[in-house]
Formats: sequence, structure tokens, C-alpha cells
Amino acid sequence: MKVLKFGAVWCSGCLVMKPVWKKLEEENPWLETKYFDIDEQEELAEEYHVEDYPCFIFLDKKGEEIARFYGEISQEKLQQKIDELKDK
Repeated sequence: MKVLKFGAVWCSGCLVMKPVWKKLEEENPWLETKYFDIDEQEELAEEYHVEDYPCFIFLDKKGEEIARFYGEISQEKLQQKIDELKDK
């Protein structure tokens, strides 16, 4: 599973989520994540139809979207979703 994380340096919610994702990535070393700054990669944000920030798009092994979250999400809720989707 892969998670695409979209945000910006000026986005307060993105700054709040940064340490949450750092902890999740440490606890789930198999999880592939990639961060995209929307000011630098506008085309990619448009391609994925990102409407708000922060945005977290979960992709399966084939690269198909299987879940999406916007805003500040608790570490517990994200971990629950990761556990639920990890075999996809």
C-alpha cells in the first residue's frame, strides 16, 4: 500500500499532521508514503483531484485509490485505516 500526502508549508493542518505521519511511518516501516507540496506540484494535485489540504490518498498495490482523507486526522484513526487496508 502507498499513501500520497498532499500539503503546503503555509497549511497549518499540514504542519499538525507532519509529526503524526512521522510516527506512523516509524511504526509501519513497510508503508510507502510520498509527500507532495501543492505549490510545487500543482499538476499532480489536479490529477488526483485534491480539493483541500492536507489530503491523504491511499493506493492499493495496483495504484488504484482505495481511501482518501482530508484535514487533521488522529493517529489512531489513520492507524486503524492502515491496518484495515494493508493487504490491498
